[in-house]
Amino acid sequence: MHSLGKIDRARYRSVGNDSRSRAAIVPSSAATVEAASATRYSALLVDLNNFATFPTLAVGILTASLRNAGHDARLLVPLAHDVPAAEREHVEWRFDHWMRRLHLSTSPMVRGVRGAARGVRYWWRQRPHPRVLREISKALADKPDILLLSAYLQHHSTVIEIGKRAQAAGVPVLLGGPAFNMKGVADSWRTVPGLAAIFGGEADVVLPDLIDAVIRGNDLLAFDGVTLPDGRRSRPAPPFRPLDSSPVPDFADFPWDRYRVRIVPIMTGRGCQWARCSFCSDVVSVNGRTFRTRSLESVLHEMREQSRRYATNNFLFLDLKLNSNPALFRGIAEHAQDVVPGAQWIGTVHVDTRADNGLSRSDLRAAAAGGMRRVSFGLESGSQRMLDLMQKGSTVEGNAAFIRHAFEAGISVRCTMFKGYPGETFEDLLETAAFLEAHAHYIDRVRFNDFSILEDTPVWQQVQDGMVPELLVRGHKPVLGRAFADQRATQTAKYRRAKARVLEAVYAINRRTLRPGARMFDGMM
Repeated sequence: MHSLGKIDRARYRSVGNDSRSRAAIVPSSAATVEAASATRYSALLVDLNNFATFPTLAVGILTASLRNAGHDARLLVPLAHDVPAAEREHVEWRFDHWMRRLHLSTSPMVRGVRGAARGVRYWWRQRPHPRVLREISKALADKPDILLLSAYLQHHSTVIEIGKRAQAAGVPVLLGGPAFNMKGVADSWRTVPGLAAIFGGEADVVLPDLIDAVIRGNDLLAFDGVTLPDGRRSRPAPPFRPLDSSPVPDFADFPWDRYRVRIVPIMTGRGCQWARCSFCSDVVSVNGRTFRTRSLESVLHEMREQSRRYATNNFLFLDLKLNSNPALFRGIAEHAQDVVPGAQWIGTVHVDTRADNGLSRSDLRAAAAGGMRRVSFGLESGSQRMLDLMQKGSTVEGNAAFIRHAFEAGISVRCTMFKGYPGETFEDLLETAAFLEAHAHYIDRVRFNDFSILEDTPVWQQVQDGMVPELLVRGHKPVLGRAFADQRATQTAKYRRAKARVLEAVYAINRRTLRPGARMFDGMM
């Protein structure tokens, strides 16, 4: 059994909010203390990551950081103003199956029409929402000292329009997000109107000092991870390591009344213990570089505190791989019910080949007993040859055993997959189809996509160096940090027939409802 060591179990069963427990999480760096004693600023923080099911974790951390330092932080969330939000998945109908077949088609007759349709669809989905712009204009009329934008790369058009309004109001803009540590991405975004700087780092404790420097007109290049509008940049920000000093996220201003279920996002660590998958952009983004972990005490404290604040026992662990630290994973499973009686939680894992990856049959049973209701993992392919090419560090047999053991433990299983990776043939797809058909009973959801070439990943570098001749690169969008390509082998009739069989297996799985214990978490991962 995992030991809590010096942690007092009784303390974690309580729901009090004494000063000792708060001090365990509030930043204590000299920089934060100095910022807290400085001038009080008003910051308008706009969260463009509009989710239908839970608050944005990074925005909650930034809000807490500002408020802990004594600043006035106002949060604008599109969902609070009836802007339609994203929900990832649902029980599928035949129309969903047809749309997936169209989206993943490699037929020459379909590709041209599909490309045009994709362009129109992308424009429609990424266009600035009039209500978002209207609410931001109203908020800017109150003359905040600074506008903070948390954005994903698909928000570029919206950020441009927001920047224009901030510039007209004389409010400086500070932009940040997970991909802005990448030079190509930052360079393509630095011309946003009204921009003071792009910050490509983890701002957990440095944000108060950073906004003080922006407002006072101090040298922003004194901070690591900064790109200025004129192209000058400071050295890359190192990964933030003292994760226990990050504040408990403040979700008070999120529209809790709009979520069908109250679910609190949380992370036990950042990065991934494996960090070698050739296609993965998560581990090169600002918060995914190198694996770092929190203490069990810190995680349990946050679970208890957030349960008290938001009157819920439901949690979504957003770790890239929740089992990167098997001991911590086991500790959560063992003590989640001590901290929050009735706790229910979900997360993503990596089914790797470590002697102890924390995912044995007994580990999964313990996780289910501790409240785990759903698990997601990157299955990617049913072909061992492809898993090896991707440097997944996993085996087909290991994936199969994990799926069965999780199902037997009562945990709903979701997996992600894609087609078109360099070197994939119709034989590989046939193996994938056979795997899904054999294990359909144990899987509740499959997210099946096209292969994407994302900036700074190993496969991106291989493409840049001309080492992947089987790929036909069709274009590159720097603002999205990705290139678009077709693989020659996908153009054959045999490949298309094998792909059709895979998609039939995917649809057969996704048309079912989730297992009862996991239905409240549908659409969240």
